[in-house]
Amino acid sequence: MKLLHRKRASRLWQLASLLFLFRRLAPGVSPAVLLWGALVLAIGCGPSHQSKRPSIKFIEIPSAVPVGGPQDLQRINGRVLDGVPGAQVVIYARSEGTWWVQPYRSHAVTEVASDGSWSNVTHLGSEYAALLVTKGYQPPAKETELPQANGNVVAVAKTNGSLQKTVDPSTIHFSGYDWKIRSGLGDADGEPCDYETSNVWVDERGYLHMLMGLESGQYICTGVSLARSLGYGTYRFEVSDSAHLPPSGIFLMRVRSDREDPDGQSGFSIELSKWGRESEPNAAFTVQPYYIPGNSMRYKASAGPATYFLRWEPGNAEFEGLTGSVAKTSRSAMHHVFDSDIPQPSTETVKLDFHDFHHFHGGVHHPVEIVVQKFEYLP
Repeated sequence: MKLLHRKRASRLWQLASLLFLFRRLAPGVSPAVLLWGALVLAIGCGPSHQSKRPSIKFIEIPSAVPVGGPQDLQRINGRVLDGVPGAQVVIYARSEGTWWVQPYRSHAVTEVASDGSWSNVTHLGSEYAALLVTKGYQPPAKETELPQANGNVVAVAKTNGSLQKTVDPSTIHFSGYDWKIRSGLGDADGEPCDYETSNVWVDERGYLHMLMGLESGQYICTGVSLARSLGYGTYRFEVSDSAHLPPSGIFLMRVRSDREDPDGQSGFSIELSKWGRESEPNAAFTVQPYYIPGNSMRYKASAGPATYFLRWEPGNAEFEGLTGSVAKTSRSAMHHVFDSDIPQPSTETVKLDFHDFHHFHGGVHHPVEIVVQKFEYLP
């Protein structure tokens, strides 16, 4: 009440001062006209109530990683202040001088909740940006510079990645090599998945076990990777069985480099999956980029133990799938040589990844196991 009385007294004082000034400047004007003019000026001199401009702030900021890649994901969230109805958020991560839309090109828009909060996942980079955009805005997949707030882009916020160090992944010893176990939220072929370290282990025979599936209502997956690049040579994988995998289950044996740009990825993969379709063959040999005609060869792998070879040489990559173990009787099920899009060794590492592919037809509803008996590399 005291504050209200002070405001009224101040406004009356302004009005009286203006009226006295007008009487001095225009003595012949009627008091009613002078009072009207004083009121108009008093209102005009009052405080201005301009609407606030929309803005974005970050609450949870992912780690700073100078060179990002398609493997790891982290949470990113924040809040929109004084937003406009129907506006959405577009997230970008900066890696090697380029801003990449997040988390995927096909899911480039993040919805804003009624309280202004927004949340999603992002691949890692050195910096992160959030754009508040009007509904229907089509963000570019990558940018060298962020757009300015203008037109369909209502507000732009940018921040450096967090310097808080993430926990190093645990390691496991298998077939004479140390492997890093993937942990936390990760990108499983364009779908977020929780990588669980406890679902990877080596038994007393030296076999590597990997579990994936639905646990406690949440999809979990597993992955391991060598800590170093091996380069040209022969890569051999012995797998106990893959015919039991459900249609959406996928086990990948990759020799691949990690880059943010999907078009810039290079390497090879042996894929054991039907990719969600019951009628599809359950095995494939692939050279990246996989979508180029002739860069993938599919075939049907038989039930039981199998051995897979990749012989990587300058200018060609030879794949072979054998039914059975090399140590025992085996026969060739598929043999193919690729001679285009063959990369030179750089940062390629061996990666084993086991996950549910896009949860086709409801996905895997119980844990499924894959067992790798042995990995061998010969230069």
